[in-house]
Amino acid sequence: MKFFNSLVFPLLTLSTITFASLLRPYVLTNTIAGLGFFAHFDWQAIDDPTHGRVTYVDQKTAIQQNLTYASYDSFVLRTDSKTVLDPAGPGRNSVRIRSKRTYETHVAVFDVRHMPQGCGTWPAIWETKEVNWPDGGEIDILEGVNDQTPNSATIHTRAGCTMPETRLQTGTSGQLDCDWLVNFNTGCGVKFPEKTSYGPDFNANGGGWFAIERTDDHISVWFWDRQDKTVPRDVKWGTLLVDPKKWGIPSAHFPNTSCDFTQFFQENHIIINLTLCGDWAGNAYGATGCPSTCIDHVNSSPEAFTEAYFDIGSIRIYEHL
Repeated sequence: MKFFNSLVFPLLTLSTITFASLLRPYVLTNTIAGLGFFAHFDWQAIDDPTHGRVTYVDQKTAIQQNLTYASYDSFVLRTDSKTVLDPAGPGRNSVRIRSKRTYETHVAVFDVRHMPQGCGTWPAIWETKEVNWPDGGEIDILEGVNDQTPNSATIHTRAGCTMPETRLQTGTSGQLDCDWLVNFNTGCGVKFPEKTSYGPDFNANGGGWFAIERTDDHISVWFWDRQDKTVPRDVKWGTLLVDPKKWGIPSAHFPNTSCDFTQFFQENHIIINLTLCGDWAGNAYGATGCPSTCIDHVNSSPEAFTEAYFDIGSIRIYEHL
């Protein structure tokens, strides 16, 4: 069963419904904002699959420790920034949430005001199917480590999915084989052209919007920073319908040229999490100019993580009715 925004039905006139049946536009089916995150996401108190120096806590603990809280138009997810850790004990308390619903063909627009920053941080907004991963595919929308700009959008699959070297996008492609077993699960990544797409530059600029369109034909990811005068009206204001064809060239574009998405991608959850160190941030830590070692920094410097938080205005989901 789909979760429909309460504003959808009163606004759907007969002409709109006829238009939808003919052209199948993307229609707003859910707006998740503020306290709505607590209803639409599960808190995953699991061992970090990426081996970070964190302990993911349940919803009750996250609320008690002020690691997740909300107002009418803001949802904050953060790591603990008060506790000095015992090197022999568990990792720093942090949060990983997963949407209750899963999605296939859809558009999602993420209004992000602030993302976690600081040495050792590894924040991510992504979509995947965790059961029998990576059989259902993985799409990383926002991801990076240790404040190293810019943002990267990446897809990870089992063997058999590759990307063409030349394709219509503003970002820069890296590896073209998306197989998770190749090059330590690097995946098919695309670096965005804007420094403001990640880390301290993103936060200093007031954040921005990330958007994804997933179809059987392609997966595309866009980014507009808060000061960008070209932000599409439907992205900025959250209109009833969106039309990604009018959004311009995406930052990252993954076509189905040599990857049958119906075979490599299934129903995916949206996941938002913040880990520390781990397989990527930990291994890249020494080349970033950050102090000490990643683990020692996380253990002994809680004050370094005061800016390690997401502040998300909303997630808007659009689907074909």
